[in-house]
Amino acid sequence: MVANVSYSYISPEDYLKAEESSPIKHEYRQGEVYAMAGASNGHVIISLNVASLLRNHLRGSGCQAYISDTKAHIESLNTYYYPDVIVSCDQRDKAFDNFLRYPCLIVEVLSPTTEAFDRGDKFADYRQMESLQEYVLVSQNRMNLECFRRNLEGQWVLYPYAQGNIIHLASVDFQCAIASVYEDVTFESPQLTE
Repeated sequence: MVANVSYSYISPEDYLKAEESSPIKHEYRQGEVYAMAGASNGHVIISLNVASLLRNHLRGSGCQAYISDTKAHIESLNTYYYPDVIVSCDQRDKAFDNFLRYPCLIVEVLSPTTEAFDRGDKFADYRQMESLQEYVLVSQNRMNLECFRRNLEGQWVLYPYAQGNIIHLASVDFQCAIASVYEDVTFESPQLTE
């Protein structure tokens, strides 16, 4: 979510109706609408890699991976977000056309303009979803993935992954090399100073 907030209250129904025909995606948080910024090519490639890997893994399992055009609806907070990748294994989500209420896994690819929000308020909001088991943050600047997993006591535990690691997403029993997430991504090389 990035700036450009409209300060007059908009109902969730009006938001959903307007979003159907809007050329720009907007996130909705308690009556306020926020225009979303475009994504870099690296962001898009990482999102596509994650979604493709999950789609192939989930085939035939009853779980479904969705990409950035499907919203997460946090009903208790009157909020709709567009995660980069979202997975639901809950049959109740099949009743909804363009959002999910019961995801088990949400993945956000970090951008300089959204990283603080993705780590802070957005993660706090997502934690209100009782079905959510894992929240994954993926850097687009280096091979770094952080998986926050809800444990049996309901606390969120960080599982960090870096270059050379095998990622494990317990919510959907998925494993892959972190290099697969970053396939075809070119990182900017650090500038050498004299």
